[in-house]
Amino acid sequence: MLSPKSLFTGPLAAIFYVLGCREPLKQTHEDFVAVRWRQVLGSTMHCAAGDGVGITAGAALAAQWRFPSWADFSLEYVLGFGFGWAVFQAFAMREMAGGNYLRSLRQTFLPELLSMNLLMTGMVLTRHLLMPQIEGSADPLTIGFWFVLSMALIVGFALAFPMNWWLVASGLKHGMITVRPFSPPAQHATMITDEGPTHRQPHGENHPQPPGTTGPSTAAKAAMTMLSIASLVLGIALASWING
Repeated sequence: MLSPKSLFTGPLAAIFYVLGCREPLKQTHEDFVAVRWRQVLGSTMHCAAGDGVGITAGAALAAQWRFPSWADFSLEYVLGFGFGWAVFQAFAMREMAGGNYLRSLRQTFLPELLSMNLLMTGMVLTRHLLMPQIEGSADPLTIGFWFVLSMALIVGFALAFPMNWWLVASGLKHGMITVRPFSPPAQHATMITDEGPTHRQPHGENHPQPPGTTGPSTAAKAAMTMLSIASLVLGIALASWING
């Protein structure tokens, strides 16, 4: 099933879906998505879909209400992060937290923050580069507005991909999930939970990882958090410089 991201990126999202998510033969999804790059592709698409819905809604509302740039950015960030975190991450992955939504919110906060910051960096820069060049791109009732948002989301996706690779490889974010009728969803990458690292097998069982398997250190998490924030700050600064 195509994600909401396809509403904004069209054929490119469809290509990504076929390359990384759609099983070539029935009952082969588990094996098809087992490779790391497909796990990361699916994870980044999931991020872009959830965050993208909120960001797009914020951009349309801010344009309609004629918000200044700082208020526009703030609304887009809050709606993008809130929707991506609360719905596309915490709610969608609550089974990985034992069905506890509040626990899932805690577990998905950092991954969502890091991914969102890189996605937003690309979107801010791209929009500020393209909007002055495309007539009517500030009006949500024009094609130009949606074209710019689509291009911004694609660039944001590209910037968020390396961060999602680290998040999936570190067990902080899920990879791909296989959902079959009458069967619990099956995850295909290690995810660090409050109970420790677990791996979801094709039939939905949780299996402890081998001894010594842990998530990234606190220092590593802090470093990646600072990197994501620095990237976003740099993106905002460059966007302001572009606008003069």
